[in-house]
Amino acid sequence: MSNAAATMVGQALGARDPDRAERAVWRACLYNLVFLSAIGVAFVVFAAPIVSAFTSDPVVLAYGVDCLRIIAAGFAFYAYGMVLSQSFNGAGDTVTPTVLNLIVFWLWEIPLAWALAVALGMGPRGAFVAVAIAFSTLAVAAGAIFRRGRWKRTVV
Repeated sequence: MSNAAATMVGQALGARDPDRAERAVWRACLYNLVFLSAIGVAFVVFAAPIVSAFTSDPVVLAYGVDCLRIIAAGFAFYAYGMVLSQSFNGAGDTVTPTVLNLIVFWLWEIPLAWALAVALGMGPRGAFVAVAIAFSTLAVAAGAIFRRGRWKRTVV
């Protein structure tokens, strides 16, 4: 969905129709939300059978189920974050998604995972929660930048 949105943005901006580009991105966000939410629900409901296909160790299984459920809970946000950040690429802006990814996943998610897991004593669950929080952060940050509309002025 995110690659399709990027293609639609590039095509619409090339046709000098930034409003169509914006509509295409929001529609792709909605479709991706529906798709990833359905996958997320399936992962939450069927976490144990899915993880048990990869391990029979009860300790690993417990961590894997916990991880899959927590991260899948963030899929709805990630659906938007993926499409919005990729839409900048379609507009020819590769700097914005690069900076977003560096900040959200390297400067925010990793220290947050350490803080939750170690400093707050949440253990592995803290690291899993940090991933879901990073998904949400990406969606909010990309959405805020996208709404500013600077990407619409890109000449493609």
